[in-house]
Amino acid sequence: MVDFAKALAAIVGDEHVASGDEIVADYTHDEALTATPQRPAHLVRPGGTAEVAEVLKLASGAGVPVTARGSGSGLVGACIPRPDGLLVSFERMASVVEIDEANSVAVVQPGVTLQALDEATRPHGLLYPVYPGEYSASLGGNVATNAGGMRAVKYGVTRNQVLGLEAVLATGETIRTGGKFVKSSSGYDLTQLIIGSEGTLALVTEATLRLHPRLPHQATVLAPFTAVAEIVSAIPDIVRSGVGPVILEYIDFLTMSAITGRVGLDLGIPEDIKTNAMAYLVVMLENAQGDRLDEDVERLGTMLADMGALDVYVLPPGAAVSLIEAREQAFWVAKANGADDIVDVVVPRASLPAYMAQVQELATTHESFIVGCGHAGDGNVHLSVFQPDAGRRKTVVRALLETGIALGGAISGEHGIGTEKRHDFLDLEDPMKIILMRRIKEAFDPEGILNPGVVV
Repeated sequence: MVDFAKALAAIVGDEHVASGDEIVADYTHDEALTATPQRPAHLVRPGGTAEVAEVLKLASGAGVPVTARGSGSGLVGACIPRPDGLLVSFERMASVVEIDEANSVAVVQPGVTLQALDEATRPHGLLYPVYPGEYSASLGGNVATNAGGMRAVKYGVTRNQVLGLEAVLATGETIRTGGKFVKSSSGYDLTQLIIGSEGTLALVTEATLRLHPRLPHQATVLAPFTAVAEIVSAIPDIVRSGVGPVILEYIDFLTMSAITGRVGLDLGIPEDIKTNAMAYLVVMLENAQGDRLDEDVERLGTMLADMGALDVYVLPPGAAVSLIEAREQAFWVAKANGADDIVDVVVPRASLPAYMAQVQELATTHESFIVGCGHAGDGNVHLSVFQPDAGRRKTVVRALLETGIALGGAISGEHGIGTEKRHDFLDLEDPMKIILMRRIKEAFDPEGILNPGVVV
């Protein structure tokens, strides 16, 4: 152990290596509600790709398992290290290498946070649109989990924004995939294979990201409904209407009360509307021209009224920003209120009404309290499960996942598999696909040192 630590120090310097009890608790966990923190044998903070390559070459030769860590904001235990392993933290590799306006791309290191990238792109009038609800999240972590977020209904998820990668294989070899070009028909797409692999295939050391114009005009519409079913039934019509929502979210009344109460936000909704509103639809629109945005807002308001909304509110800019920020804190509100698990099932958006109806039946059947919100525009539902009995909780969560799959969905829309969903994933996924994933894993990581116990 001492020799391994010394070898790490020879690569990155003594000050960037820690072992045993020197490793502070923050490195032992992510934000998964059901995972158990674990302290790794060693922690290393490399300063560049060459150091990552040497570290992985050392770990491979010693047979030491390796886990990569960005900001630790994940929800499935994917960056919790092995007790006999090495944790590679990318906090020193946090530079925005380039903002290329001509090609509308950014080149970043994995430790760059979404907030830092947003600040770097803003002066150029450009935007990196993926925002999974935590601006402290790192781009490396976003790539590892194929992060999504509220803007996915318009812009897509991380894999739609990543044009190329630099990554280090378990053996210490460095590869570059893709580039600043926007299309390619040149062999297997290794970029897309690495995205969402949760550190099990390679460690990403640089990403080339697609940027979009930062549109100057936004409007946020809030529409209360008497039932979640009314909202989710309306989603397909809104999406195909042509108004092009950038955010299309549903929030049940309990979650709305909790998130607005957390930030002290009063939206000015009359009490009689609040009393009858069982759920809210939040729609954000954007446009390059203010008059066209106004036209879209008016058309959307008419649609929502025809769909049965109790009322339609165009929020003032300050209230709109506060509501979106409050919605982004929904996980922290659920955690503070004692949620026992979080589910992020995704189904075809037209299947949302059927799924939400079955969620309520499952809650009743299994005597569990289930509330939440979701990215209704892309069929991704975030459910907070309150069931302290571990056995009952496992049963109801499994039923929620099976129901989503039966409707043509998947057990995770954006949080990933990690360690906490692995058993359900392996049980419920097509066995042939699992076999193929294991073959791919072996090709990339023949000794199996990269994030063992995660995904497959």
